[in-house]
Amino acid sequence: MSTDSSALPARVDDRPPRLKPAKVITCILPKDRGLTLVEHLARDRGITEIDMNFARGVGRMTPLKHRGVGETSERAVVSFAVPADEADALFDHVMEVAGINRPHGGLIYMYGLLASTGAQLPDLPEEQ
Repeated sequence: MSTDSSALPARVDDRPPRLKPAKVITCILPKDRGLTLVEHLARDRGITEIDMNFARGVGRMTPLKHRGVGETSERAVVSFAVPADEADALFDHVMEVAGINRPHGGLIYMYGLLASTGAQLPDLPEEQ
């Protein structure tokens, strides 16, 4: 079998994908606040690449009498990538909007990505 590269089909576009520096923001919130944050990010901020799932656990500040089997609480975990130059401002905004800056409001953290490619959704009519 020949390994001649001229026998391989040429790529349609030999340019590398458009990579942008980005950061991921992850929020761990009380269960009832996750979907509200996702809707706010999508509608008011135009962020469409959002992941939301759920986790269970016991907080460190939970009194000992409430720590045990079956005494866990469910949390919403919301993660989304944003351009690196917008990340700090959006981090502060999400802390305020999601109520993370209040006692028992949740947890938020951010980390950098090497690069990210954006996805653009087509404009579709809003569902009722």
